[in-house]
Amino acid sequence: MAMTYNEDQSMLRDSARDFMKTEAPVAHLRKYRDMDCKDGFSHDLWKQFSEMGFTGILIPDADGGLGMGHVEAGIVLEEIGRNLSPSPFLSTSVVAVEALKAADKAMRDRWFPGILAGETVIGIALEEGKKHHPEKIAVKAERSGNGFKLSGAKQFVVQGSSADMLIVAARTGGAVGETDGLTLFAVDKDAAGLSMDAARTVDSAMAARVAFDGVEVTADAVIGDVDGGWAVLSKMLNAGRTGSAAEMVGVGTGAMDLTFDYLKQRKQFGRVIGEFQALQHRAAHLYGEMEMARSAVLKAQNFLDEEDPRAELYASVAKAKAGLACSLSVREGVQMHGGIGMTDEYDIGLYMKRDRALAEFMGDIYFHADRVAKLNGY
Repeated sequence: MAMTYNEDQSMLRDSARDFMKTEAPVAHLRKYRDMDCKDGFSHDLWKQFSEMGFTGILIPDADGGLGMGHVEAGIVLEEIGRNLSPSPFLSTSVVAVEALKAADKAMRDRWFPGILAGETVIGIALEEGKKHHPEKIAVKAERSGNGFKLSGAKQFVVQGSSADMLIVAARTGGAVGETDGLTLFAVDKDAAGLSMDAARTVDSAMAARVAFDGVEVTADAVIGDVDGGWAVLSKMLNAGRTGSAAEMVGVGTGAMDLTFDYLKQRKQFGRVIGEFQALQHRAAHLYGEMEMARSAVLKAQNFLDEEDPRAELYASVAKAKAGLACSLSVREGVQMHGGIGMTDEYDIGLYMKRDRALAEFMGDIYFHADRVAKLNGY
């Protein structure tokens, strides 16, 4: 297993880094935050993602995509995190695409072209409680005619209010807390009985609370097998957890770079503060933690691409380790900036906010530390 990038992956990293730095830097985030954009991201930028080839990284060759893997998707996500670039890439081009790979040809033909063109946004309607517990899905999908009728509510659906379609995890059988009896559905945004309440998250992104009041879908809306949705959902979760971990590595690295630059410039007591040994030790520790997180994420990405059964374990290892390292980076950043680190004038606080949002996405540090222990038999 290669733990470094090959030549093509290095070229993709350089391309993504230049693109995000030029087209979607932190100033871009501030612009869309301050204009109170209803979507929280630029649709024009999303089309530029398409022109760069980013939107089709995980879409198979047979469906018109690039047929690359999670290592390549993670390269883009790290640069997104480094620049706090607002986009639907994680939910649409990573998590949703992973789910749609299990859909029939008619559904893939319907949704993949729009994703490839940077015109389609897809929301993941999974969470129902305050914390991430995918096995506790309670939204019901009862048989109705030749399809199903959905009832219940979801929350924290990132970009839900601007999504063209929602991938909804619902219960067609079994009891709450069981993995059997779950089914995934593709639900159009204009489905009768579907309502949304948009809300801005701490990192200035947009999410939605979604209510299903007898929303009727046909059998063609099922992704995968009825009652057997956990197999597809697990792949979605592994992709989302590893992808968000990659973005957190970018967020943590971006915050670290800001902090190190500040340590080289700020003077106190007649000296640049980066010369003080105590701060040097903290900086060295932070650098080491970020590098370990990057390695954990790359290992998880490789396991996913190789369809190794250990991918499930390492997706949680990556999410937990990246969460710890990113949290350390933004906290150290704010502290080393001193009082100005708490002001909106400086970007370091924006990195802390993005860290908090990503930390909760598909399971926080504690969820994944516990899951790693259980998967190892403890």
